[in-house]
Amino acid sequence: MTFTFPEGLSPEVYPLAWLVGRWRGEGVIEYPTIGRKTFVQDLVFDHDGGPYLRFESTLRVLDGAVPDAPPADGEWPAPVPDPTDGGSAAPGTGEVGEAGTVWSTETGYWRVSTDRPEGLEDDKHALEVLVADASGRITVYVGAAGNGRIDLASDAIARTSTSSEVRASKRLYGLVQGRLLWVEELAAFGEPLRSYASAELDRQ
Repeated sequence: MTFTFPEGLSPEVYPLAWLVGRWRGEGVIEYPTIGRKTFVQDLVFDHDGGPYLRFESTLRVLDGAVPDAPPADGEWPAPVPDPTDGGSAAPGTGEVGEAGTVWSTETGYWRVSTDRPEGLEDDKHALEVLVADASGRITVYVGAAGNGRIDLASDAIARTSTSSEVRASKRLYGLVQGRLLWVEELAAFGEPLRSYASAELDRQ
């Protein structure tokens, strides 16, 4: 199947063109201070013709199977704290994760850098990614994209006084047989950098 660049996409972000669109799928959070939780993710990469992609992600914790699509009215079940959950709170919300409960939301911008760090392979492009988390944290990632793979590492993290204590993060995105796979490592809550979450998403 021939790939077609999205209409109006700025040439500066052609190396990220394969991300553009809506993605949805299931993933797992597993971290020592949180436990194990299954989630559904809705992820959007879009553009307005500028030299960047806009990014929006929503993770909702689930108890059962992943719905095929969001509810027709766009409304998910309201959070209902479960006192038997052992106090595993969604970061920055103070609410216990339940089926359909929003666990995290992120927005941001992805740019292809005009700088080429020393040692960067010829078939890769340097990236600058800015991600704002609704829990009160902004993370600047730097990394590289090429051959259907994106590697990112946090370069700077700014957080409010009430935000979760996150010290570092790494993310890997990959296009595998038409699916978007990603994994994230996190250094937070007193833990060293270690696996935090992963998901497999299908284009909608």
